[in-house]
Amino acid sequence: MTARSARNVAVLLIATAGFAINAAANAQQRFAVKNGESIDTGVVYWVSNCHSIMVGLPEIEVLEAPPGVSLSIRAEPVLPRRQGCAAKVPGGTLVMTAKDVAEPTEGKLVYRLKYQTKDGPRQGSNTFMVSLFP
Repeated sequence: MTARSARNVAVLLIATAGFAINAAANAQQRFAVKNGESIDTGVVYWVSNCHSIMVGLPEIEVLEAPPGVSLSIRAEPVLPRRQGCAAKVPGGTLVMTAKDVAEPTEGKLVYRLKYQTKDGPRQGSNTFMVSLFP
């Protein structure tokens, strides 16, 4: 292999690695839901030093969703794993429900959670890709 072709291979590998890293960073969580199903999509909580500072459950605001998809929160103690907490705190599980789905479809679900905390109002948002089936 010549020095030039070795350099071209190296450039190609670096470009491919950069593309793979960028694609992973932009990957969205995907869910497939059948008509009438409800699935858990994650947990909701707000903590400071592994103690909940949430006042009640957050309000859900759906900004964009395929027809027939709704979100709700099932109140229950949850474990804040991202913060490395050892004990459960008050919070809930975010539940996605599909109903009245007549034909297979796919769409983006964008939502915002509005929290009331002891430190004042806070909010967070997320985006999912949802595949719906009758």
